[in-house]
Amino acid sequence: MIRGIYTSASGMLAETTRADTIANNLANGNTAGYKKDIAVSKDFASLLIRRINDGQDAPNIGTLGIGAMIDEIATIHTTGSVRPTDNPLDLAIEGKGFFAVETPAGIRFTRNGSFTRSAQGELVTAEGHRVLGKNGAIRLPAGKLSVDDTGVMKVDGVEIGQLRVDEFANERQLVKEGSSLYRAPNNGQPATGRVVQGSLEMSNVNIVSEMVNMISGYRAYEVNSKTIQTHDQLLDKAVNEVGRV
Repeated sequence: MIRGIYTSASGMLAETTRADTIANNLANGNTAGYKKDIAVSKDFASLLIRRINDGQDAPNIGTLGIGAMIDEIATIHTTGSVRPTDNPLDLAIEGKGFFAVETPAGIRFTRNGSFTRSAQGELVTAEGHRVLGKNGAIRLPAGKLSVDDTGVMKVDGVEIGQLRVDEFANERQLVKEGSSLYRAPNNGQPATGRVVQGSLEMSNVNIVSEMVNMISGYRAYEVNSKTIQTHDQLLDKAVNEVGRV
């Protein structure tokens, strides 16, 4: 019976983490460039069940699961919808690729192209991190800005630089750090994605799907909770009634 409580409790802990992950997805449903997370679960090492009264050649009956745990929080890097904004400083990437930005902790990568012009005339993120070009930070002189699909930037027809857009063969190596930023163990290669000016890539979160997952997770949590209550009642009877006999 104690094992049953442990098994159910592990399921409740796993569903709590899953609920937190889904809640974070829902909170960022309208965040530009956000990529949803999923909680990937796995079972603890299963026990092999065998008949014990049939000698050395006893057949295997099967395996018995003894609980679940969250193996990892995986990020799904599917492309979100691209929404026009008519702001020349808003940039989106269609296909693979990440904008490179300079932060106090080092170079980070993002799909959120909601950029602005700083007081120093540099292209920066909403948090004030400088957006990097192939030759360093990008300065924006006064004038009409145009950006082509390869990231080449021009002001009044004069080229001022080219955006650094990196692509990673294994996007699972990217680690979320908050504020739509990712940390990579090494630099990527030039991206094959296309830069779109005057647009933003929206979150790839499907609100309806996440709500369905939230409800399913709540029901799984509730089932595990009731299982623990049942085991607790059985233990109570074993101690206070069977033990009395």
